[in-house]
Amino acid sequence: MSVLPGIARPVIPVLFKAACPECRARFELGAAALRLAIGASRRTTFYSFTCPECGSAVRKPAGERIIELLTGGGVRTLRLHSTV
Repeated sequence: MSVLPGIARPVIPVLFKAACPECRARFELGAAALRLAIGASRRTTFYSFTCPECGSAVRKPAGERIIELLTGGGVRTLRLHSTV
């Protein structure tokens, strides 16, 4: 099977496994439910989501591998710039 130029291939939705530290629920989230913020340091680089079970805002650190997986899966990314 070959792919012809100009013909879009169907996009398969990516699901990410996540857990809530508040209610301890485990679930899967689509890319639209996650946000990735990339800052100048490890402290300012994180991903966030709202727990679908309890509604808590969750923020977790994102290392290089997590950044790679989230961006590759279509998660919206915000690049934080320092003002100094």
